[in-house]
Amino acid sequence: MTLTLSQSYAYCDRLARREAANFYPAFRVLPRSQRLAMSALYAFLRVSDDMTDGCGSAADKQANLANWRVQFTRALAGDYSHPLHPAFHDTIQRHAIPRDYMDAVLDGVEMDLFVSSYATFAELFRYCYRVASAVGLACIHIWGFEDEEAKTFAESAGIALQLTNILRDLGEDAARGRIYLPLEDLERFHYQPEQLARGERNGSFNELMAFQVERTRGYYQAAQPLSRLLRPAGRAVFKVILGTYEELLNAIEACAYDVFSQRIRVSRWRKMSLVAQAIPARLGWV
Repeated sequence: MTLTLSQSYAYCDRLARREAANFYPAFRVLPRSQRLAMSALYAFLRVSDDMTDGCGSAADKQANLANWRVQFTRALAGDYSHPLHPAFHDTIQRHAIPRDYMDAVLDGVEMDLFVSSYATFAELFRYCYRVASAVGLACIHIWGFEDEEAKTFAESAGIALQLTNILRDLGEDAARGRIYLPLEDLERFHYQPEQLARGERNGSFNELMAFQVERTRGYYQAAQPLSRLLRPAGRAVFKVILGTYEELLNAIEACAYDVFSQRIRVSRWRKMSLVAQAIPARLGWV
């Protein structure tokens, strides 16, 4: 049975509250309508991404993803087949989010079915743009932005967040046979894929990780000007999200890049602290 619009938004909000540990606290600084829109966007992304996980062949997952694309197209015409569709359709329309961004995300999700490593950073950048920068571009339509230049900074923010995810999840991904660090970088620092699969930490690994951290920090720096181009509520949520992920990056460095024996996290207390620090931006004071 198709849910009403309010029921669909409630479904998406519950899903986001349950699954979006690093994002939902930031959503809470937004006005209710924007928070629900962010939950609807997240729900679509979560369900899409889950289609590449779990059991089943890559071909079966690709078929499921192709069907999901068809359902997405129908949802944009008002033909709903999933509880998130009414809210997601309303969000896309209300905030004039270009469909191209969501198509890019689905293209990125599909890459995970068949691509297990990237030879160069240019190849990895394309993946990061699809699964993260396109999301950031959709987000600023919800938050409200003042200049087209904001899109360039949103792209950098997406790259920064995705590179941080890659560094945090290095061990988990390697255990699944996926290497997201560019192979050209492994070669440059004389660190082999086999060593990564074993979770081997040595001088070469530390140099490799230090290089990756500095590259990622460059994208955080490039994203900073976005803040001044967002409306107050958007400025606040951006500060919380970017701050949370910068904390993750700092924590990776602080633990001497030991991403194999533990999962790096930002404490709930620290997330709440970042939310509190964003209140002046939310009120338009800064």
